[in-house]
Amino acid sequence: MDTSRNVVKRHQFADYLNTQTADTPNYCLMGVGFTSLNEEPGAQTESKKYVNEKASSKSVTGYETVFPFESDLIPEQEPILALYNVGRNHYTGSEAEFEYVRVELWDPAKGKENEFSARKFIVSAEISEVSGDTDIQVSGNLNAVGDPIDGTFNTKTKTFTAATASAGTGV
Repeated sequence: MDTSRNVVKRHQFADYLNTQTADTPNYCLMGVGFTSLNEEPGAQTESKKYVNEKASSKSVTGYETVFPFESDLIPEQEPILALYNVGRNHYTGSEAEFEYVRVELWDPAKGKENEFSARKFIVSAEISEVSGDTDIQVSGNLNAVGDPIDGTFNTKTKTFTAATASAGTGV
């Protein structure tokens, strides 16, 4: 079977939000209740044209990553309730920040059971709307704060392990 055309499906990404504020993380799967959760890397660019050139050259200078989301308000789903409470209680600053891990289930870690490539972000939760005529939805953005940390995530123990420089990641 030719696997060179296998397109990664949305269910092959798993998203986890740390809902614990104390020292022990509590990574909860952002699944049931979430109707969309996407990644927008937000590449920032700069153009430059030299006097001897007809066309400009564009370089990537940074990123402003955003994860827009929409969810049904299901109080039993911890990540949804945690995000709802940010908007409800008008949290700001560090009170509105979470650890967020995006796991690539299509990229298992070599020789490790239940571990997959992952990136951990600190995100600030921007709740833009709580609305609905029948079912109530919560929507907004998870805005990346700083650079992501590359590593692996164990979906059974729900632990993130940062990559080491010796692994060739440069982290």
